[in-house]
Amino acid sequence: MAIGGVLFDIDGVLVTSWRPIVGAAAALAAVADRGIPRVFLTNTTTGTRTRIAQRLTEAGLPVRDDEVFTAAALTADHIRDRYPGARCFLVNSGDIAGDLAGIDVVSAADAADSERPDVIVLGGAGPEYDHRTLSRVYDWMSQGVPVLAMHRSTAWTTADGLRIDTGLYLSGLEQASGYRATAVGKPAPEGFLAAAARLGVEPDEMVAVGDDLHTDVLAAQVVGMTGVLVRTGKFRQQTLDRWTADQFAMAPNHVIDSVADLPELLGA
Repeated sequence: MAIGGVLFDIDGVLVTSWRPIVGAAAALAAVADRGIPRVFLTNTTTGTRTRIAQRLTEAGLPVRDDEVFTAAALTADHIRDRYPGARCFLVNSGDIAGDLAGIDVVSAADAADSERPDVIVLGGAGPEYDHRTLSRVYDWMSQGVPVLAMHRSTAWTTADGLRIDTGLYLSGLEQASGYRATAVGKPAPEGFLAAAARLGVEPDEMVAVGDDLHTDVLAAQVVGMTGVLVRTGKFRQQTLDRWTADQFAMAPNHVIDSVADLPELLGA
């Protein structure tokens, strides 16, 4: 397999609740020893790319912050390009201010009800997604205020089980308001393409490793990458079986038990 770079998802592939998955450190070391460049593309919005790199390093997975692409940083680029100078109403669980540098952001806790924003930005779900805040988002969305979602992920995996994420709230808001939000993070192509550009290679030279069949793997394959699905994190065999039962459905290029098996797949 000729490889120009490897794109790793983080949560559920390398760590769970920031505890390393068995074999993850050895897999990263094997890829590095072979001289294969890597990037990390995550929908995690609980911290900045710097903080994520720190937490991975603390977990025994040395990563530099310039190797990490976050949905928040991609969203900031999108706002600068499409809505320069916009006043943004942010709903997010976690401190991502560093990835939103230069963006005019007001949090849900600080914004007055009467202050209609130029753009609504939805980050990761948590306690901030309460009835009052979601009602305000729905009201403005119904008035045509554009909504940027950092991602459409419906769940993430913790050591205590699955937790629902922004995508579940977003689908209801879209149905009720009649307006469609723009998603910037995975599975949208922007992050995958930016990651390939960061390494200076074409998408078809990249291998993408993820635990989510649709958000990580099939989305990567749509832009030309080779997709590798791991049976850790949010992976569910019944989801894979149900999807691949359709003879016309796209299937993952490879399925492995965990990232620990990646070096063998790559010949590393």
